[in-house]
Amino acid sequence: MPMPLSAAAAMTRWAEPRPAAPSEAAVLRDLALRSKAHWGYDADFMAACVAPFTFAPEDFDRFDIVVIDGPMGPAAFAALSVEGDAAHLDKAFVDPDAMGQGLGRVLMRWATARARALGATHIMIESDPYAEAFYLAMGARTVGAVPSEAIPGRSLPLMRLDLGDG
Repeated sequence: MPMPLSAAAAMTRWAEPRPAAPSEAAVLRDLALRSKAHWGYDADFMAACVAPFTFAPEDFDRFDIVVIDGPMGPAAFAALSVEGDAAHLDKAFVDPDAMGQGLGRVLMRWATARARALGATHIMIESDPYAEAFYLAMGARTVGAVPSEAIPGRSLPLMRLDLGDG
């Protein structure tokens, strides 16, 4: 399906995804927090998100982490891991100033290509409720719910994107 002209045009201003460096851990955490805060979560909720959104040095060995740079630095990033035939989109965030410009689609294209290259047949996504519609539009389906890592008693949509033959 062709992408709307505006989204296709917007993507031409952005760099291709590149590997993230461990020295960018704090920048990526801050980007994730800005992205999450965009949805109006309160201060207590956001404070609970700091630890789950913080990359440890070893995470850069455990995950494939990519960044899309914008004019002012990282504008989006994603972290992917693969176990057997299942990939996990562990984190994917777009800076609020860059939302609606096609970066989420670029990250999903990268994630599906990388997951296939590593032998995965599907990608599992623990989605924020506000991002569920985006993943549905990308072809994922909601298959259940999982407990939030940050907020006790809160559940997140569990989604699955079957990769097919590409």
